[in-house]
Order: sequence, then C-alpha cells, then structure tokens
Amino acid sequence: MARPIARSSRTAIWCVSVSVSRTDPAQESGSDLHLELTGSGGARVRLMRALREAIHSGRLAPGTRLPPYRALALDLGIARNTVAAAYAELVEEGWLTARQGSGTQVAHRATPVGPDLRRAPVRPSRPRIVHDLAPSSPDAAAFPRSSWAASARRALAAAPSDAFGVGDPRGRPELRQALADYLARTRGVRTRADRIVICSGYAHGLRLMCEVLRGPVAVEAYGLGFHRSLLTEAGLTTVPLTVDAHGARVEELPATGARAVLLTPAHQYPTGGALHPRRRAAVIDWARATGGLVLEDDYDGEFRYDREPVGAVQGLDPDHVVYFGSTSKSLSPALRLGWMALPGRLVDDVLAAKGPREFWSGVTDQLTLADFIVCGAYDRQLRHMRKIYRHRRDLLTATLARQAPHITVSGIAAGLHAVLDLPPGTEQATLRAARRLGLALDGLGPYRHPGSTMPPRDGLVIGYGTPPEHAVPAALEALCLALPDGN
Repeated sequence: MARPIARSSRTAIWCVSVSVSRTDPAQESGSDLHLELTGSGGARVRLMRALREAIHSGRLAPGTRLPPYRALALDLGIARNTVAAAYAELVEEGWLTARQGSGTQVAHRATPVGPDLRRAPVRPSRPRIVHDLAPSSPDAAAFPRSSWAASARRALAAAPSDAFGVGDPRGRPELRQALADYLARTRGVRTRADRIVICSGYAHGLRLMCEVLRGPVAVEAYGLGFHRSLLTEAGLTTVPLTVDAHGARVEELPATGARAVLLTPAHQYPTGGALHPRRRAAVIDWARATGGLVLEDDYDGEFRYDREPVGAVQGLDPDHVVYFGSTSKSLSPALRLGWMALPGRLVDDVLAAKGPREFWSGVTDQLTLADFIVCGAYDRQLRHMRKIYRHRRDLLTATLARQAPHITVSGIAAGLHAVLDLPPGTEQATLRAARRLGLALDGLGPYRHPGSTMPPRDGLVIGYGTPPEHAVPAALEALCLALPDGN
C-alpha cells in the first residue's frame, strides 16, 4: 500500500508497497519504495521522472511488479488516467513492460547503473540523427551479402590447412596475388604479391609507415585531422601544402624540408580536386631528386563519374611511392581490410613494424576478398555502386540548382562525398541549423591544417554515399532547409 509521507503544492513523497516477483511466481513479497514527485511539470511528468530515477538507481530492480495504476492513483490522490498514461509512456520508452495477466513490471533491459556511476555528471544527449549525410562510409545497406557469402563458402572450402594456423604478417598469398592483378588492371599500379602487405585499413597502414618514416611529412592543407594526428603522435612534424582545384601545390615541397608527402591524388579529400598531370609528374621528380617518399591514399579511386578513373601515381615510379587502398569505401569499413603496395626496400621495415604474426586482419575475410576479386564479384559491385552514387550526386546538384542555386558544388564528379561552398562567415550558423533538423554532416573548417596559411573556406562536406537509397531525397530536402539564404 502507498502511504503519503509529505505533500505540498509542488512536492509529494510517497511510500509505495510494490510486489516483487521471485523465482517462484507463487511467492511474492511487498517492499516499501519512496517515490519523490518533485520538480516542475504536471503529475504525469513528475511520476514518470520519479519512476525513471528509481529504476535507473536500482531501487526498482528489473522484474519488479508495480502496483495497479488504479491503486497507485488512489494512494497518490491523482487521476487514474494520469497513472495509466505514465505507465504507458514508460512502456513505450522501454523502462517498463506490460502484459495482460502479469501487470506492469520493470523491464529486464532497464539495467540499473552501478554504485560507482550513480553520481556521474549528466551529459547532454546528442541530437537525434534523422538524415545521415556524414562523409564517413558507403551505403551499408548495399553491402553484397549474397555474393560475399558465396565467396566465403568457396574460399573456406578451398583454403589449405595452414591458412588456419598462425597468420603471416604479410597477409594471405591468395589475397596479395589477387590484389596485384586487380590493381594493375584497374588502377595502373605496378607491383608484385611479395611487395604487398595486408593491413586493417588505411589508418593501420599509415601507423606502420610512421615507424619507418624519418623527418617532416608534407600533407595537404585540407585533410582528415585524424590522419595528421597519427603522424604527430609518432613524433613526425606535418607541413601543410596549399590545395586548389588541381590538388596539392607540390611545387611548394622543396621549401618544406619534408622527407615524405601524403597525398590523395585521384580525389583530394575533402575539397574534391584531382592532382593535375603536371603536378603528378612534379611530385615524382621531387621524390627522385631528394630520395623522398610519396604516400598515396587512393581511398575512392574507383569512383569517377565523368570519365574513366585516373591511374594511380604509383604507376609512375613504384620505387618512390607507397600506395594505400582499402575496402572502406568500395565495400564496407566493417571488413577492416586494407593493403599497401610498397617499394621493395621498405617491405622488411614495414613487416618489422607490424610484428611477427598477423594480429589485425582475419584470415577468413582475406580469403573471402581474394575469391570475391578473382570471381569478378568485386568489379560487378563497383559497377553497380558507381551507377547508384553517380545518380545521388546528380540528384544533389539538381536539388541545389532548384532550391539553392546560390550554393555551388566544388570538385570533380567522383567519390562518395561533395563539398558545398558557403558564403563567407556562414558555416557555423549552417551547422547549427542542420543539427536542429537532425542532419549529420561536416563543416569544412575542421579539415584545415592549423598551420596552413591558406585563407579559410566556409563549406559543408556532404556524404551522399552514406544514407540508404530510399532516404536520400528527404535528406537532400532537409539539407536545403539548413542552407543560408542567397540574399
């Protein structure tokens, strides 16, 4: 039974007898529970707040049966519809469960926090994402499950027994040979299987190279801060190169004193330009003249929509370029599979940095990807997704031309993202408007190297590859609502 302890116009504290279900359903016991109906709001809001707190703190354990809402309403002196509405809303939120004949109980998934966390400061919740245009991944719903599963079955059936022993840090030979053939055919990469090292993605490959590099590393003035941080955490200084519509201005390299340069030549990330042919040749000349090293991040080189993809810079001089690739954009970042095509002189150093065993990439996924490439499924998936992503980019530009003609899309027609140029001084206000509309996207500002002398640009980085196909039109409509006016 519920007993009133105190009451005022804003606060009521009640001691409520609740039935707790035991292992034997026939045996139940009642225990007193103090509910504090405090704070602002009506009776329903205060009751819900009190019940949530009791569940969250552990005073109401999972499985605890609550009093019938009629009884609780009578004891609290409030309308029974108010208690019924509070119970119903907490059921919807997942705090309670209600089944006919069993009453209302605390949900088993509403696990109480431990004592050490009960006094933790309350952090503001992140805004709910309604439209995901973050430039981080391909369309996860488009992963080729059936063909991947078929490759997995074939690969496991054909795998030699030694594949399931201690992993070779170079990676499985089946995958390295498949990649050597594929990269030569589609990206113009000149390498051999014994010069390819498998890694768990581009970031892992870059970490390994950090163990090998010496001296400053030149980087594009706009790029991922996470990648710059990998270099600086390894004790390497990063020097920014100006970026324009033709990629990085590599003519600045001699003045930097850099021993290596990190580039995204096929599709500069994030600004979207392709490295001009003269600059491609110039960076190779610089590497040959100085003994420097070019680190080529070919993160989305297969996705070009206005023409055939430009070949990799590595093909111009395999002895001075480290080529990085991965499945993060072509298939899924969840696979954690990447590769490095190395100059022969660096293979042993990179393997020494990686360690004597394969701790990073699963053998079964390596074997599956090898079969996926050899059987042609990888090419088919890329052709399929190329059409989808091209349509999405076309839809983005058409929507902007119709609803926000003052906003331009910069960069080449390629990849899974685009940069929208904004009027000066409007980036932060646009990001706030986007958050209010439930849009997840990036501003261009955080990509800028803190030491760059380039004038800052206002812009948005839009990942049109991220949302599932059916969600793209609504996401673009919401995007247009967040954009600044053209006045």
